Parts: sequence; C-alpha cells; structure tokens
Amino acid sequence: MTINVRFFASLREQLGSGETQLEFQPTLTVEDVWNLSTYQHAIPANILAALNQEYVDFNENVHDGDEVAFFPPVTGG
Repeated sequence: MTINVRFFASLREQLGSGETQLEFQPTLTVEDVWNLSTYQHAIPANILAALNQEYVDFNENVHDGDEVAFFPPVTGG
C-alpha cells in the first residue's frame, strides 16, 4: 500500500531526490503528500501537481497506488 511521489526539474535538484514512496494513509491529500515527502518543506509558488498524470489542486484526495508528481510551471516556445 504505497503512493509513488515524483519531483521534476528544479524541484528534484532542490530536494535532492527525483522519486520517493510513501505508505498510504486514508484521507491524504496532494498537499499532505507534499508535506510528508519533503519533511514540511514550504511549497514553492506556482508549483503544479499531477495525480496519475492529470493536473489537480493540492486539496485533491489521494488513493492507494496513486502517483503524485510535482513540477514547476512549464513554458514552451
């Protein structure tokens, strides 16, 4: 019963890790996953979150087996 957590781009560099796993706990939100996986590191401004490869708000509930990804805003040209 785990949640896979991934960090991309500058977040991976800042946090020193690109991926981790958390033990699933009922009633977790995406924000809770951030706090648990970063040891309460403040959420940087404009960070995006995805749950199972779909953009979500930080108050979205997380379920067993989900993948939560965090990354800075992406720009293209």
